[in-house]
Amino acid sequence: MCEKQDKDEQRYAEKYADYVKMLKNTLSKKRFTHSMNVASMCLALAKKHGGDEEKAYLAGLLHDIKKEETPNAMKSQAILSNMDVSDEELYTPALWHAPAGAYHISKNLGIKDIDILNAVRYHTAGRADMSMLEKIVYLGDLTSADRSYKDVEKYREMSFENLDNAMYNALKYSIGETLGKGGLIPPCTIAGYNFYTRIMKAEKSTAERKNPKND
Repeated sequence: MCEKQDKDEQRYAEKYADYVKMLKNTLSKKRFTHSMNVASMCLALAKKHGGDEEKAYLAGLLHDIKKEETPNAMKSQAILSNMDVSDEELYTPALWHAPAGAYHISKNLGIKDIDILNAVRYHTAGRADMSMLEKIVYLGDLTSADRSYKDVEKYREMSFENLDNAMYNALKYSIGETLGKGGLIPPCTIAGYNFYTRIMKAEKSTAERKNPKND
């Protein structure tokens, strides 16, 4: 990590020291470390792609704030969020913490920035036409320093190169993993995959027209 990144990360960590302390006191050590790593990765991605660095850090920091809440509390807050939570999501406990987190930071932390709320809400399921911040938090969570699944480095490289291509591949990966476990795919995830598939096909078609292959 570059020196400038370290200084900015320290500055934001100090600015949001109360949130850092809260997470440290309420999350497990593993989940707290993950949250800090995601904040760092989101900051790095925002720097690379010209996004809002402070919002990226803050949304990354808080994205899993409800991850270790009790299932009943998570589900209740997900429903209360009024953020288009589908039946498929309500059937999938692993997805409850995202809308629950958005609800919590709005109601209890006073964060009303809709882009930050959406970034937290959609960081697991994804959706079509995500904002830059939403894509950064989705990918920052997928590729944070503590992640060690197969091909994680490939997804890290993609995330720094092209956010839309990274989202296409990340959603394809996520859907494949879910299908392999026999899970349900939320409509917003399917819509997101279709959206980014169309973008990448259009980009490929444009590139081929500009650089036709010789027969």
